[in-house]
Amino acid sequence: MTPRSTRRTGAAKSRLVAIGALAAAGALVLSSCGDQTDDGGDGGDGGETKDAASTAPGALPKAIEDAGVIKVGSDIAYAPMEFDQGGKPAGVDIDIANALGEELGVEFQFQNNVFDNLIPSLDSGRFDIIMSSMTDNKERQAEVDFVDYFSAGVSILVQKGNPEGITSLDDLCGETVAFQRGTVSADIAKAQNEKCDKPIETLPFTKDTEALLQVKQGRAVADLNDFPVAAYNARESGGGEDFEVVGEQIDAAPYGIAVSKDNPELRDALAEALDAIIENGEYQKVLEKWNVENGGVDKATINGGNE
Repeated sequence: MTPRSTRRTGAAKSRLVAIGALAAAGALVLSSCGDQTDDGGDGGDGGETKDAASTAPGALPKAIEDAGVIKVGSDIAYAPMEFDQGGKPAGVDIDIANALGEELGVEFQFQNNVFDNLIPSLDSGRFDIIMSSMTDNKERQAEVDFVDYFSAGVSILVQKGNPEGITSLDDLCGETVAFQRGTVSADIAKAQNEKCDKPIETLPFTKDTEALLQVKQGRAVADLNDFPVAAYNARESGGGEDFEVVGEQIDAAPYGIAVSKDNPELRDALAEALDAIIENGEYQKVLEKWNVENGGVDKATINGGNE
């Protein structure tokens, strides 16, 4: 059953998913980005959709076709979406990228980077695309184009047993809250702080794993991160004894593959390839593998983030 999504007033940007039992190694699980608008499955209205026609994906830019490689920027610390597994990137995004690569006849090579450096690195030409659970929103659309491929919302993660009785964003007023810098979680904390009589003490970190540690050690009452990641950590960290997710998801929004606005040919080829793997069933196989089916989309959408 898909969890309900709570609408937050103010600058909304996030991600939504129902996640099932994830079989993976225990221990403190990694988290990242997040960041993030307001619709679930297909990423909302207002975006340009690509028909899932039974045709081969469009042509790639010649330089990429000749190289046989698409360079992907990602903050690989966000299980189950993207994380390090035995020294190699793994997760939902990696498997979707591999399926896209099969359609396009190229290899997707992931390069690890800090989340809030990803768009500047794309602009500088270090990557061809970003695939890092990045929320498609209007602010980011000013810098890049998105091919939306997934959907998720932000959740509140607390210590197991919820010792402070946190159930909503309002309960965070006057408390200490940790999150990853440069994400929509940071935006949510900032917007909530403006509503509080007693301000939230915010602890931003480069990696969400650092924010999780603050909660585990009692230095913060909550960590804000994307629901699939929050649920994964609640299930896996400490054998399920470290954390729990409380309250409802906040601001469902699409994740998008970010592409330079100067490269519409690559953007459109990715959108057509996404439609192809949705149609042939490979996309669904990835979602089922990671138990994130309810975050799936029905078709590729370009710039579908509404906020």
